Amino acid sequence: MSGAPANDAPPGGVTNALRVVAAEGDDDGFVQIPMVKLRLSAGITGYQTEPEKRDGGTLGMRRTWLERNQYSPSHLIAIYVKGESMEPSLYAGDIVVINTLDTKPVDGAVYAFNYEGEAVVKRLARDAGQWWLTSDNVDGRKYHRKLCQGGECIVIGRVVRKESDRI
Repeated sequence: MSGAPANDAPPGGVTNALRVVAAEGDDDGFVQIPMVKLRLSAGITGYQTEPEKRDGGTLGMRRTWLERNQYSPSHLIAIYVKGESMEPSLYAGDIVVINTLDTKPVDGAVYAFNYEGEAVVKRLARDAGQWWLTSDNVDGRKYHRKLCQGGECIVIGRVVRKESDRI
């Protein structure tokens, strides 16, 4: 969305306000990132995607944000977060953007994984020489850490952005 000088006073009598103008789908200032569902199999290093039809199937990202962070739009995908394991950082229904080029493990970073054939979003932690998938939810009985090794734990990409309705 961009602002344009208002020619008349908007409702409520606010003067010198900018009128909100919706960006068009072909706006050069935005890049459309595909919203997808991940299709995975246990032990398979690759992944397949299928279009996510909710909310139009794409997520508009500012081109300047992509350029500033040096992200390649062709290597970004967006998915809906499922479950409560990453609360309070991520909630079910939030959207995360994943950089599929960034798969190098970093302690404390959040990634999308193929974990035993299931798509999960977890924080990566290094402990005692091992990599672990951890949840941000403090209920350790329900959301315990899981060892990430071999073909049962495959990094899809690093989460580089979230879109949330929660403030």
